[in-house]
Amino acid sequence: MTQLELASIYRDYIACLNAKDWPNLGRFVHEDARHNGKQVGLSGYRALLERDSSDIPDLRFNIELLVAEPPRVASRLQFSCTPKGRFLDLDVNGLKVSFSENVFYEFVDQKIVEVWSVIDKAAIEAQLLTRSDCP
Repeated sequence: MTQLELASIYRDYIACLNAKDWPNLGRFVHEDARHNGKQVGLSGYRALLERDSSDIPDLRFNIELLVAEPPRVASRLQFSCTPKGRFLDLDVNGLKVSFSENVFYEFVDQKIVEVWSVIDKAAIEAQLLTRSDCP
């Protein structure tokens, strides 16, 4: 798999997430997928994404930075969304927040088998703090 092919597969995966096309997630995610070191499988990974989409109805994945070096992808995703209640143990409660996620993927047989993800929680905390300071 070339860098261009891997980047194309990743962009198609992000399009699948944005379309909430859960039945086709298996085209991109391996049956034995792991997320941040935990074995979740395709069904567990799908459940995570479905829960996030339910908790954040306007969730949209926007690629800000993408580096493909087979068999890995590094990406910085940007979000501007409105979680309904608690998000990352923070009381967001319907406020619009912007944050990034730095995420690394490993592919096997053109499917994601490993995901390492770090969300910029401090950016959300700073936005909530600023809003709580306003009268």
